[in-house]
Amino acid sequence: MDTPHVAGIIPARYGSSRLPGKPLALIAGKTMIQRVYERCTASPLLQSVCVATDDERVRDAVLAFGGQAMMTRADHPSGTDRVAEVAAALGAEIVVNIQGDQPFIHPDMLDEAVRPLLDDATAEIATLMFRIVREEDLANPAVVKVVADLNGNALYFSRSLIPYPREKVDHGVFEHVGVYAYRKDTLMRLTKLPPTTLERVESLEQLRWLEHGLRIRIVESMIPDRDHCGFSVDTPADLARAEQMYFEKGGK
Repeated sequence: MDTPHVAGIIPARYGSSRLPGKPLALIAGKTMIQRVYERCTASPLLQSVCVATDDERVRDAVLAFGGQAMMTRADHPSGTDRVAEVAAALGAEIVVNIQGDQPFIHPDMLDEAVRPLLDDATAEIATLMFRIVREEDLANPAVVKVVADLNGNALYFSRSLIPYPREKVDHGVFEHVGVYAYRKDTLMRLTKLPPTTLERVESLEQLRWLEHGLRIRIVESMIPDRDHCGFSVDTPADLARAEQMYFEKGGK
């Protein structure tokens, strides 16, 4: 049986309220989008990588370093919709949605997300989680938590602490990592689902999928140095920290 074509797509909007022009922000002499792109191309399971953008400056920057990019509509309500527009034009059977603001993402994280769809024909969506180790993250609403059932499918995502430790039971608390792998037909279905109450309450798009009855496979990432590999750039301070981290890690 032929291996399904797996495409990595990086949605990259130029506009950002906290860091305008974020995809083109420089980290040690390279744009953030180039750093993300190069990490993706190091994944052995991704046969192609493409940037999905609504801005010609981002497209031109990607083409200049030899990457692939496609223009999308400017009015997409989410990165998922932007990814789906590009995926519709590709021949890939599995699509990986990769955040464009994680310059140090480890290629193995992408493989961890893809593997469930390669190993299980019934799996439609897969994503990652990290075990939370910092106490301050438990109450931080920016750190999205997830709980899964015994089969490894998501039960719920929340900005609140879940599960709540009412009793002293040995358990882990997990942070959701926003890397998604989808079957292409499932991705197209997601874009047609109407918004739901829980999604609006928590401002978490993946709750729409759960409320509509889709299963999301959750994989605990085994990547070491998660503070580095999972670091996201959202503000000028994050950008400065990213450059510092780059040199701390010896140019990685």
